[in-house]
Amino acid sequence: MAAARPQPRRVAVRSRAKRADAVATLRETARPRGAEEGGAQPRRKRLAHEAAIIQAAERVFAGAGFGGATMAEIAKAAGLPKPNLHYYFGSKKALYRAVLERTLREWLEPADCIVATAEPREALERYIREKMRLSFARPYASRVWANELLHGAPVLRTTLVRTLRPLMRRKVAVIDQWIAEGRMAPVDSSHLFFTIWAATQTYADFEVQICAVLGCASLERAAQARATQHVVSLILRGCGLS
Repeated sequence: MAAARPQPRRVAVRSRAKRADAVATLRETARPRGAEEGGAQPRRKRLAHEAAIIQAAERVFAGAGFGGATMAEIAKAAGLPKPNLHYYFGSKKALYRAVLERTLREWLEPADCIVATAEPREALERYIREKMRLSFARPYASRVWANELLHGAPVLRTTLVRTLRPLMRRKVAVIDQWIAEGRMAPVDSSHLFFTIWAATQTYADFEVQICAVLGCASLERAAQARATQHVVSLILRGCGLS
């Protein structure tokens, strides 16, 4: 009796089926439960997962840098399966960019109060206080940003030119208008913003140094309030707004 001929086509079909099942399993693991159903609850769960991933990514990127960070470490810090990270963000570089872009958005929003019709003292104080609050609340995000800039802003360069520069030019124009109207002392309006950024972000980027000098493990609420009042008073006095 002749030997049975091999059936490569059926083997190939089974192989493709196994691969399809593997891909489906991966997507099912990454997809938040109920996401396929639509509605507000799955959306809230998705947003919660994304926020947890970004916050974990901030800590890992701040400690290890982009090159040293791994998706496995970020997933562990977020308390989520690793496939979730790839499902929501695609790649480590995309997640890194998301961290930077979220930080920039949060830093730009407080500047909305700096408009020509605002009271200079109130607007600048509000802006400075919010920048200080973000430094205390999101120190890892600030450190990731600083590290990106120290390395020449390879990911952020285009964003700095296309997003940050036009916005700051508008805000600088507002400061110049206030000065021209005699509503505050003459200052270099561009360097005023640089000074505010440096004075506020140092409490995130150099927290270890500050705590070492002050002899504390971390800045508690009272110390944060004291630091904030100092920065606000110092800058407002320099602008003739005390």
